[in-house]
Amino acid sequence: MSRLRQASGAPRRLAATFARLRSQPGPGLVTYITAGDPDLDRTEGILRALDRAGADVIEVGVPFSDPLADGPVIQRATERALASGTTLVGVLDLVRRVRTAVTAPIVIFSYANPILRLGAEQFADQAREAGVDGVLVLDLPIEEAGEFRGLLAERGIDTILLLSPTTSDVRLLRAAEMGSGFLYAISRLGVTGARDVLADGAEQMVRRIRAVSELPVALGFGISKPEHVRAVGQWADAAVVGSALVSVIAAAGTSSDLNTRVEEYVRWLKS
Repeated sequence: MSRLRQASGAPRRLAATFARLRSQPGPGLVTYITAGDPDLDRTEGILRALDRAGADVIEVGVPFSDPLADGPVIQRATERALASGTTLVGVLDLVRRVRTAVTAPIVIFSYANPILRLGAEQFADQAREAGVDGVLVLDLPIEEAGEFRGLLAERGIDTILLLSPTTSDVRLLRAAEMGSGFLYAISRLGVTGARDVLADGAEQMVRRIRAVSELPVALGFGISKPEHVRAVGQWADAAVVGSALVSVIAAAGTSSDLNTRVEEYVRWLKS
């Protein structure tokens, strides 16, 4: 069976989405939010707003108490989400509730600890039942990802791998072999956070990946403006916006126009 097909024989959402993007002008937009910020009920509305606004892929972050790769914006969002009682099981239940209403692929973005506490196989089962399309585990080394990748692949879920400017050529090749759906490249070192300009090494990072893999590439870290998205589209298949979107959500908080402000921001990025 092709890795681009679900057990039912239908194309996977991620594969279908990136095939569509490659046939159209301009890059796709991958949006990241922290589930449970400000709470899970409002996150449901945010997911629907992102889909209405045209987000091509939605990354749903699972809050974790020690988010080492994240900058202050997402750290504070994580604190709010944990304070609201958000758990991995709660996030999967949320995805299950919105799955039929949201057309964009949904990727779970997590550290390893919450998944290990639940149990990798139980997580994979619940993710499949919820309609999750892909999983990215931030702190899971490529060398140790084989068994987890197998659990996901058996259930028709893509394994998204994270690559940085310091990833060696050997590890790039390994990622090209093991990854599916798309490869997530970060354009600079350090923690997450919006920037005024893109990192100088962004283009070179994507070129290195293109040399060893035909998988779509989404480029992130620092993207916050339409001009960033346009620039990324010169090299990658999609731009990833995270901290800047999380800041919009933080500013809106529990106000009645939260979903409207999220939708307007994403439409502006795609403009």
